[in-house]
Amino acid sequence: MDEVTSQFITTNQTTINLAVALLLGAIIGLERGWDARDQKSGERIAGIRTFALVGLLGGVSAVLSDAITVWAFPVLLASVVAMNVVGYSQRLSHIRNFSITSMVGMVLTFCFGAIAVAVDPVMATAAAVVTAVILDNKEDIHGWVSKLKEHELDAALKLLLISVVLLPLLPNEKMGPGGVLNPREIWWMVVLIASISFVGYFAMRVAGTRKGILFTSLFAGLSSSTALTLNFARQSADNPQLGPQLAAGILIACGTMFPRILMYGFVINRDLLPLLVAPVITMAALLYIPAWLIWRQHSDKPALSQMELKQNPLDLPSAMVFGLLLTAILLLGELLKEWLGTAGVYMLAFASGIADVDAITLSLTRMSHDRLALDVAALAIVIAAATNNLMKSAMAWGLGDRKAGKLVAAPMLLSMAAGLAVAWFQ
Repeated sequence: MDEVTSQFITTNQTTINLAVALLLGAIIGLERGWDARDQKSGERIAGIRTFALVGLLGGVSAVLSDAITVWAFPVLLASVVAMNVVGYSQRLSHIRNFSITSMVGMVLTFCFGAIAVAVDPVMATAAAVVTAVILDNKEDIHGWVSKLKEHELDAALKLLLISVVLLPLLPNEKMGPGGVLNPREIWWMVVLIASISFVGYFAMRVAGTRKGILFTSLFAGLSSSTALTLNFARQSADNPQLGPQLAAGILIACGTMFPRILMYGFVINRDLLPLLVAPVITMAALLYIPAWLIWRQHSDKPALSQMELKQNPLDLPSAMVFGLLLTAILLLGELLKEWLGTAGVYMLAFASGIADVDAITLSLTRMSHDRLALDVAALAIVIAAATNNLMKSAMAWGLGDRKAGKLVAAPMLLSMAAGLAVAWFQ
């Protein structure tokens, strides 16, 4: 942007913002006019012209509030509401339509115009576009609501409660021996595990069982493959027919954990990568290949996508158990480090890997910069990953369908042994 253009924009900023307010009203008015296109002229309360003018009026109210009196915005807003009420009342006498969506849309348009001038035109534009999208997708949104079951709504509200309400209230500070316990971080893991259960349920409900399993497995592999293993193991116990597909999903998620390990090394300490690449790729390949073979062999069963899943959309008990387990492992890891010093690195990796790979991987990668030998750090990371897979094999075997447990356990054990061997002998 050259100096002349920049100066022009600065000098005419208010005029430009008023034009944005007008255009935002036109966007919402275009959608409202299209929705009411079959109505005759005079039957509509407002169309593209009215909404555009209301958006401009919102912008003008912001200018007047700044230049003349702070009462300009509330008075003009009240006027828009009053005009809406009068027009809506008159319309009801001719057309029995009790929807107030257009009224709310007009009030929002006025507010967006004011925001474009007084706050931020980008924020106002984003809000106006989202509003137009919501207004335009009336049938789809109503369809989703009609398909929503009572226990699914209850699960969604519980997830919001434990995430947006409880999570911010927890202290974000180090506690316990060595400061290893952070209440907010631990509860965040609980929220993450609960979210995996929730997303997985709706992925299978919306996309169908087969596509839902693949989607959820890849998603969980980038966040918490342990959470998915718990979730899918329970599903396989309730739905034995889905056992092979769920077993393949577990292997996919666990395999996706390994590229994440390499990403940590690339970002934090690239000197560690040459020692990590061979064992990590070996372990990932020995999970992906069996997963593909299992999926290919069992993905053509015709009844899969029509099955009714017996699953709780929000598995809070499992999430809470996992949170307690994570707390115990963090405490145990700190005690081992204090008792054994550097010699306790491998034991710490083993203990931490039972619950989570990310924490120990990040810690060891940082330590490898100066406080820990690269080969020790690499082997410890592989030990943590192998231990984590061993624990997930036990979960799949103990909590899930026996056939699914066998399909998971064999590749997991092979992957673990091969990864340790490569890391040890390289």
